[in-house]
Amino acid sequence: MSLSRKAVGLLLIAAGAIAAGAYVLDVQQSNRVGDFASTPRAAPAQASIPIPRPALPAAHPPIAAARPQAGAEAREGRVQVDPTRAYTHFRVGNNSVMAIYADETVMWLGTSGGMVRYDTVTREFKTYDARNGPRSNGILHLGKLRGKISVGTYGGGLSLFNQDAQEWEHYGVTEGLGDAYVYDLLEASSADVWIATGSGVSRIRGGAMKERAKWDLYTVESTGGGLPHNRVYRIVEGKDGSVWFATRGGVANFRNGKWKNWTHAKGLGAPREGASDGDPTRGQAQDTGQARDARGAGAKLAFNPNHIAALEVGEDGGVWAGSRGAGLARFDGKAWRNYTVAEGLPSNQISALNFDRKGRLWIGTKNGLAVFNKGKFQVMTTAHGLLAETVYSVTTTKDGGVWVGSFGGVAHIRQPASKQHFLSPPAPIDASLTAPQSL
Repeated sequence: MSLSRKAVGLLLIAAGAIAAGAYVLDVQQSNRVGDFASTPRAAPAQASIPIPRPALPAAHPPIAAARPQAGAEAREGRVQVDPTRAYTHFRVGNNSVMAIYADETVMWLGTSGGMVRYDTVTREFKTYDARNGPRSNGILHLGKLRGKISVGTYGGGLSLFNQDAQEWEHYGVTEGLGDAYVYDLLEASSADVWIATGSGVSRIRGGAMKERAKWDLYTVESTGGGLPHNRVYRIVEGKDGSVWFATRGGVANFRNGKWKNWTHAKGLGAPREGASDGDPTRGQAQDTGQARDARGAGAKLAFNPNHIAALEVGEDGGVWAGSRGAGLARFDGKAWRNYTVAEGLPSNQISALNFDRKGRLWIGTKNGLAVFNKGKFQVMTTAHGLLAETVYSVTTTKDGGVWVGSFGGVAHIRQPASKQHFLSPPAPIDASLTAPQSL
């Protein structure tokens, strides 16, 4: 039976248990900092639908391939979580958590098999997929646009969810999107809305989503090369009100109607020699744009410093870009400063960036989670609370917590201020957990 035919639910399990393969959200917790039992687990089988990655192949599969098959029922329920424990693992079976959005005390988790709304106060959850929500199960973006939850999907366009009215509205190519693969969305201070797709970036002037005449599509061709690549992964706003774009061909900036871009030739990303030295992930399978399917099966690692998968802006106005092979780079307005494993990164394959409220930069990589603070890197792996070494998404919350998405689920790490979170060795424990109560 394929995953798409199985029900989605929550289940609390003891430490060391393995998900059976259905899309279930299991919970595993630790009593104190550093006591994660890092017993090796068998790798779960891949889901039957295409699993989106931060770097997708050049040729997208048909939209229908990202849709679920009929038969599964959406699930909702409640779990019991001990907030005094150092971390909690929420498992989602054979799915990758590609997007996480914190809406006050509600966490939204976007996976390759649908999305989950989890209330951290009531411990209640509800799942959404193409039968009761977005038009595709592959979730690439989660955020908020004028009070509605914004959902960017793999092959199903953009969806907006009005929680009060329990109503969905959908946007596709007909409405003005470049294509149906939506990676990110930004509502700028100017009120313009920018949407990143696999075929350019859409700008809705004044945020008038219902007015087709207000939609503009920017591509490599229409910008005269100002946008360096049509595959746009991330959009952020600079402190000066300009808009920055992470693309498969470099970083671009749009200000006062003018485009500017930076590539490896202009200092973006570390040199090939330096980026390869000491990187433990340099020989691992990696999507290069010629992958055989959406999972990147059969693809080999390729050095592509212009492939920018993550983008953030710091409080000082510095622009941070994470590449697929050339490490992390910071632009101070004049030049790029590059960081690699030589400076302390666990990998030069960067997939996610997020600033917390203390100004620390959290960095998701192919070999663990790093935090950059006061000029130094600290690294967290499965030995310190992560669910898996490969990180696809990371979000920080007001209470100091960090939510980290990987294949198989999310790790919620509570206030990782202690050095033990990064440095202490694991110590096995027996988790005492309570079965969930279904609504």
